[in-house]
Amino acid sequence: LAGGIILGVALWLRHDSQTTNILYLQLGDKQAPNTFYVGIYILIAVGAVMMFVGFLGCYGAIQESQCLLGTFFTCLVILFACEVAAGIWGFVNKDQIAKDVKQFYDQAFQQALMAESESNNGKAVVKTFHETLDCCGPDNAIAVITPLWRDDLCPKKDSFLKKLTESSNCHKKIDELFSGKLYLIGIAAIVVAVIMIFEMILSMVLCCGIRNSSVY
Repeated sequence: LAGGIILGVALWLRHDSQTTNILYLQLGDKQAPNTFYVGIYILIAVGAVMMFVGFLGCYGAIQESQCLLGTFFTCLVILFACEVAAGIWGFVNKDQIAKDVKQFYDQAFQQALMAESESNNGKAVVKTFHETLDCCGPDNAIAVITPLWRDDLCPKKDSFLKKLTESSNCHKKIDELFSGKLYLIGIAAIVVAVIMIFEMILSMVLCCGIRNSSVY
C-alpha cells in the first residue's frame, strides 16, 4: 500500500499540468531545466520496487520462509539507503532547481523583449510561463510595468487598475511552485522511511520467531 501511494504521488507530480507546461519548454536549442524530474523518477522507481518487495515480504510471512524474509529485509535496507541518498540530494538541490528555472525564464524574457524575438520562440516561452503561473515579469518592478507596455506577453486583465494590482512576480511564483512540490515529496519520503523502519524490525522479529519455532 505504501509503495502504491508513493507511486501514485510520483506519477501525479510527473504529469502535473503546471510543471509539465514549464519543464517541456524549449528556448531555441536550449531545453528547460529538468533536474526536478530526477527526484520524481527516483520516487517512481522506489514506489514500484516497494510494491514488489511488499508482496515478497507478505508471501514470505505466509510461507514462513526465512530465506524470503531475509531477502525482504535486504531489499528494504537497499531501498532505505537509496531513499536517504535521494533525500540528501533533494535537500542540497532544492534551491538550485528553482534557480535554474528562473534563469531559463529570464533568458526567454530578455529575448521576448528584443526586436528579433520572432526568430526564436522567446515570446512563446514567456507567455507559457505567464499563463501557467498567472504572473508577469521577473521581479516586482518589471511585473507592474510590463503589462502596461507589453500586453502581448502578460495574461489579460480587465482593467488598467487590475494590471497594476494583480500583476505577480514570476520569480516568486516559480519558487512557490517548486517549494510546494518538493515539500510534498519530502513528506512522502519521511512517511515511507518510517514505514520501512517498522517493516525491517518486524521482518527480523518474524524471521527470528520462525527460526526459534523450527528448533522445537
